[in-house]
Amino acid sequence: MDEVLLRSLTPSVLGILVRRGADFAAAEDAVQDALVEAVRVWPADPPRDPKGWLVTVAWRRFLDAARADTARRRREDLVDEKPAPGPAPAVDDTLQLYFLCAHPSLTPSSAVALTLRAVGGLTTRQIAQAYLVPEATMAQRISRAKRTVTGVRFDQPGDVATVLRVLYLVFNEGYSGDVDLAAEAIRLTRQLAAAIDHPEVAGLLALMLLHHARRAARTAPDGSLIPLAEQDRRRWDTTSIAEGVAILQAALARDQLGEFQAQAAIAALHADAPTAEETDWVQIVEWYDELTRLIDSPVVRLNRAVAVGQADGPRAGLAALAALDDSLPRHAAVAAYLHERDGNLATAARLYAEAAQKAPNLAERDHLTRQAARLNTRRCH
Repeated sequence: MDEVLLRSLTPSVLGILVRRGADFAAAEDAVQDALVEAVRVWPADPPRDPKGWLVTVAWRRFLDAARADTARRRREDLVDEKPAPGPAPAVDDTLQLYFLCAHPSLTPSSAVALTLRAVGGLTTRQIAQAYLVPEATMAQRISRAKRTVTGVRFDQPGDVATVLRVLYLVFNEGYSGDVDLAAEAIRLTRQLAAAIDHPEVAGLLALMLLHHARRAARTAPDGSLIPLAEQDRRRWDTTSIAEGVAILQAALARDQLGEFQAQAAIAALHADAPTAEETDWVQIVEWYDELTRLIDSPVVRLNRAVAVGQADGPRAGLAALAALDDSLPRHAAVAAYLHERDGNLATAARLYAEAAQKAPNLAERDHLTRQAARLNTRRCH
């Protein structure tokens, strides 16, 4: 079963159902049912037209549910609009669907969560991790968002800021390696940048390109993570770096600084350094200060502590870290790194082991476990 194919077809199929009159919540349920059926049927009997197959099955599931609804008579009128047999139209509705999901009736956080779940293909657990909230809390938020838009006509697109937030989170989840969505997020952001002259859209595209340029160097052949300082910079995609820097410079020249431009500036400084030792950490700290003024996020402050530790020494980094809640994801990993640089190997090894237990994915857990083992070996000798 080609999971990537199913994920790529989901937004378009969902968009077709919505355009044909299905309310969003019912359409999403129907598409999910069709995906489950595809997983069951396709291995033995793959369709010649996967998208058309999904549209037909999802539409039938929607109609079945509609007939059982209290608005049965009104919904049964939609039977005449059943998609005609044959290949489905080759129209990419994904970006439009992102805007429609960012509906004015939803709060920005609810719109982002709903879009990530319904269109982005992320699980409730992944979305909860991105928002630093319990999975049960995020499940309730998504359920409330579905109830809010049930019966609502999706003819009022949401704002650009909400769509940018969704694209950013989809890219981050794809870049982490759990689900390969990074390339899709870049593709959609390119579409958005071509359609809208907005410095933050350009900033987000630049940020994605600069991060994605390092992807080939992030893992070893055995799948283990390679920290930024240890990566082979010859494997970085210099074409993507040059494009990202050019896009960023044009956006910054407009003097309308936003969070994505600031993050892209930090990524550009990393990309510009010939070696890890030549990284301009002082300027990176200055950009983190700008970013903190724009969005006072604990994750930003955590990353800033790492930069301070590089620019001003590990004890300065630990002092910055002390102001943050130690339950913050990756807090223990950052503390371990700074303690190791300060020469406190026993504390660093303990914190690496603690961080490994809290790691959000297997690759990160294995990396942190190896770091703890490495320090324990050094201590023994």
